[in-house]
Amino acid sequence: MTMPRWSSRFGFCLSATSLGLLVTSLISCGGGGGQPGTSQAEAPPPPPSRKVEHVVVIVQENRTPDNLFHGLPNADIANSGVNSSGQTIPLTPVVLAGQYDLGHTHRDFESMYDGGRMDGADKIKAICTAKNAVNCAAPHPQFRYVEPSEVEPYFQLAEKYTFADRMFQTNQGPSFPAHQFIISGTSAPTADSDLFAAENPTGPLALKNPLTDTGCAAPPRETVALIDPDGDESAKQYPCFEHPTLMDLLDNQDISWRYYTPLAGSIWTAPNAIRHLGTGFEWANVILNQKQVLVDIATGHLSQVSWVIPSGQASDHPRINTGLGPSWVASVVNAIGSSPYWQHTAIFITWDDWGGWYDHVPPPIYDSYEYGFRVPLIVVSPYARTNYVSHAVHDFGSILRFIENNYDLTSLGYADSRADDLSDCFDFTRTPAQFEAVPAEHDAQFFLNDTSPPQPPDDD
Repeated sequence: MTMPRWSSRFGFCLSATSLGLLVTSLISCGGGGGQPGTSQAEAPPPPPSRKVEHVVVIVQENRTPDNLFHGLPNADIANSGVNSSGQTIPLTPVVLAGQYDLGHTHRDFESMYDGGRMDGADKIKAICTAKNAVNCAAPHPQFRYVEPSEVEPYFQLAEKYTFADRMFQTNQGPSFPAHQFIISGTSAPTADSDLFAAENPTGPLALKNPLTDTGCAAPPRETVALIDPDGDESAKQYPCFEHPTLMDLLDNQDISWRYYTPLAGSIWTAPNAIRHLGTGFEWANVILNQKQVLVDIATGHLSQVSWVIPSGQASDHPRINTGLGPSWVASVVNAIGSSPYWQHTAIFITWDDWGGWYDHVPPPIYDSYEYGFRVPLIVVSPYARTNYVSHAVHDFGSILRFIENNYDLTSLGYADSRADDLSDCFDFTRTPAQFEAVPAEHDAQFFLNDTSPPQPPDDD
């Protein structure tokens, strides 16, 4: 067996080979029927004190409902859009692992939003390279959708459980601030600031990649643009913040949490940009091997609250993903569904930003940086409403609010204080639904045995 690796900064992680062997052993020892049961030395999780004892937040990359859930029954999904010339543009297919990207900065949001007219998607730049120039130069690259057959596991989950077609990204920009909102309801640098981090970090060309070497461990000259209440982005600062997060509320009540991620210093590893989370005992909860979540489920070590960030190969991000996203998400859901955790778990599957793809629904606007465009949200739980489409307005703050209410926590006072708590997505009076496995091209063992080096969730 491959020896485990240790790091004084980042804790313990197992190699892919070790993970695969461990889970194979546990499945064979822990019970029949393909369930990833526990070993003889491990007892099942104790009975919960509430109906939802475990919350798992799976965060994928850069899609809108119009792009990723084309034709989903009962959901508000468009077949065409309007461009800045007033022309109606039919949405046409694009492969999930498409070889071009689209701009999705705050300025791109403003272009597409166009004062609420939602007719500026054609002004968003397609990011081309010599490798993808042909696909990128196709007409109307922003007005595209992924064929349902490519993302069948997503459709199975959306149709079996709850899909939200009014889930809005809280911020109007890219991944770095989005992931800050996902863990704390704000991208402000301090608790009393009226500024928000608006973009991804940047730095001199001589520095390391600011997308994968950022946060409180970033090089000294790295900065992130801040937006003020008037929409001005001239202010910049080092991308290391200090304010309360949901993790602090959980710690205060001795509620366990883990954040599974492929890379330590990336913009998608949100705790890395919060000074007190990036040091001390809290960092031990940041697990630098996203596949470890499959082992923790199988061995009865799933924390009460978990965030799951994919590798680039499974992220759904255009240009870097290899089409593995639907199988990756299905593998996590299936692992939970076939374990003792299922009866008391809520899984939220969402995407961190819209990625520049066309979407036809204008977001509510609260200030110079909230809300952004729609992103998909699937709610999976034995208590989730079945075959249900939620038309209520949700955002990343809604997931925070659900967790706060579920564990009797106080409010952070940011986006969570304004958001709903996703209560329309659940029926806690029902008998818990039995889990039905989600068919997918690849299963958990595929990911556990994959020795490919982890890639960041995107490359822009």
